[in-house]
Amino acid sequence: MIEIREADPTSDVLRPVIEAHFAHSETAGPAESNHTMDAQALSAEDIRFWAMFDGAQPVGCGALKALPDGTAEVKSVHIVSQARGRGLARQMMNHLTDVARRQGVEALVLETGADHLPDYAAARKLYERLGYSYCGPIFGYESDPNSAFMRLALEPRK
Repeated sequence: MIEIREADPTSDVLRPVIEAHFAHSETAGPAESNHTMDAQALSAEDIRFWAMFDGAQPVGCGALKALPDGTAEVKSVHIVSQARGRGLARQMMNHLTDVARRQGVEALVLETGADHLPDYAAARKLYERLGYSYCGPIFGYESDPNSAFMRLALEPRK
């Protein structure tokens, strides 16, 4: 059974997930365009971090970083390779969206790899299916040919 719970990204049990996420990002595009946060950065006060577990086994993670413009940035969504293909990334993204909506966040924004970086194709397709649209650079970023920026406007659930 899959469970998503708020967690400490620096915990020993989550180290393999965080390290796998960081290793993927290091090889998927140029270093100067890598915005992946390590476990210490993910434990900052303005970030909420969740881990996904299949029983006792951690299989993924995701985070929201509060931004001063009323949006929240989706950070560090990662599913370990052996657990992919089960819809877990979609489940994590839906969880992050639900949390943000309950908190009154006006929109979710994210930065991912651009079209010419094939390692990010599946992520871009998922975000598109979830209703994200491409936009200009989000708060804290500058235009980068290796980055794609996306936004999902949120309306409170009635």
